[in-house]
Amino acid sequence: MNRNLFSILAIFSMALFVFVSCSDDDDFPAPVISDLEIGYDNSKVGYRGTDLHIDAEIVAEGRIDRIVLEIHHEGDHGHKSGQHDDHEWEFEYTWTEFSGLKNAKFHKHIDIPLDAELGDYHFHFKVIDMQGKVTEIETEFEVKNPENTNAPVITVTSAPSDGQVFHMGESITIAGTVTHEMALGGMYIGLVRADQNLEDADVNSSNTITLLHTHDYDSPTSHAFEATIVVGAEHDNNITPKPIDGDIAWQDAEYYILVKSRDAFGGPFGFSERYYIDIHMH
Repeated sequence: MNRNLFSILAIFSMALFVFVSCSDDDDFPAPVISDLEIGYDNSKVGYRGTDLHIDAEIVAEGRIDRIVLEIHHEGDHGHKSGQHDDHEWEFEYTWTEFSGLKNAKFHKHIDIPLDAELGDYHFHFKVIDMQGKVTEIETEFEVKNPENTNAPVITVTSAPSDGQVFHMGESITIAGTVTHEMALGGMYIGLVRADQNLEDADVNSSNTITLLHTHDYDSPTSHAFEATIVVGAEHDNNITPKPIDGDIAWQDAEYYILVKSRDAFGGPFGFSERYYIDIHMH
């Protein structure tokens, strides 16, 4: 009898030990996220056309199952219809590469589109462990245009010779490339009458004859161009061709061709040199 009782107590004690051990194993604290950095030096700023630096330390006693990041524009918080403005940027991704780890250094770079809407964004960073426990950090960061970008580089590969004479019906042509380190914006090539005395920055489609005006490029960072206009043409090559009359009407005069371009972020213009020619209408 005593032997049987001893056996029963031993089995009961072992079962209780296993139950307590399993319960202890399941009773891990939720994951801990520390030292979260958004943007370099935790500036909480990202720039269009670049990447967003994200860094965090993670400790999960219950072992990491997955890490989830969600980003959306502040104006889209709680938006459920699925209808978004063309330039609203959203990001959602789940990483499983850290699965099974208790400690992880999270370091990623997320591309911000060139046309991402400017302004404040919500940032949701979640760590889920293998027990289903979730730790989430919600914060905000701002998307801005890049600062201190360089002007586009304009390289002219073919142009009229200095002082070349063009007569009625002859074609004036210029060709070359324009490049930028991040993204090109607008580009304009104007035929300017020298006696207009315009500063290069003031040359535009309203006050000169347009050879080329575009915002469409071979790639975001480079474009090969060729622009031609015939002396005496009634309309120029503006995006919506305009009549060549009034203050910009053809004249017997000295002209020059100017190429100008700026980046997609409203930075400084780049300018070509002036290519001077003479136009004789008769």
